[in-house]
Amino acid sequence: MAKNIQSLERAAAMLRLLAGGERRLGLSDIASSLGLAKGTAHGILRTLQQEGFVEQDAASGRYQLGAELLRLGTTYLDVHELRARALVWTDDLARSSGESVYLGVLHQQGVLIVHHVFRPDDSRQVLEVGAMQPLHSTALGKVLSAYDPVAHSEVMEAERKAFTSRTVSDSDGFESVLDLTRARGYAADVEETWEGVASIAAPIHDRRRMPVGAVGITGAVERVCLDGQLRHELIAAVRDCARAVSRDLGASRF
Repeated sequence: MAKNIQSLERAAAMLRLLAGGERRLGLSDIASSLGLAKGTAHGILRTLQQEGFVEQDAASGRYQLGAELLRLGTTYLDVHELRARALVWTDDLARSSGESVYLGVLHQQGVLIVHHVFRPDDSRQVLEVGAMQPLHSTALGKVLSAYDPVAHSEVMEAERKAFTSRTVSDSDGFESVLDLTRARGYAADVEETWEGVASIAAPIHDRRRMPVGAVGITGAVERVCLDGQLRHELIAAVRDCARAVSRDLGASRF
């Protein structure tokens, strides 16, 4: 059995200690509570402080939880709420469309899949929760890039690899795609990421009217498209799902 890393255990113990009880604690309080030498405790606190997980009050010298740790916690809660609110609606979308449904959020210059509903048939499928998709070529990624300023900045700065002959990689062309996405309220990926595969996605907003994710369907081109065009009923179903999740998150205009 692999041994735990002692320094990480001690850092975790410090964060738990700061999370409970008094708002701020001094070095002596932290060291004595955890049975550590002051030098050891100070070294760990200094590292946590450099990473933004701990802050030190300039006047008293006492420590408290840092903004970075709170940000990570808020991000977790936001994604957890998004997934919880989307469960029923994504199941309904899979049934009505007959295709796989994906829920994605911005993460490390890509799209992180946080929920995946299988296509409702007997085919062999692999759960893709935790998988990453590119921002510039997928329908989910285009939606995030169109509506989220952070995603837009990241995708414009990153290399936009051409996965197929249909991938739009140049800056002007891609900006035009994003303009079209905002005008239509949805994005499409027809063989731009994977040959023979098409996707449709729409944005999800929260009570602050901020984009918090995207939901979409993915399937074979011959099922998602008809006579070379996306099926209108599938576009409507995806947009209805996105609006329903947005309403559940408190977005009053949807």
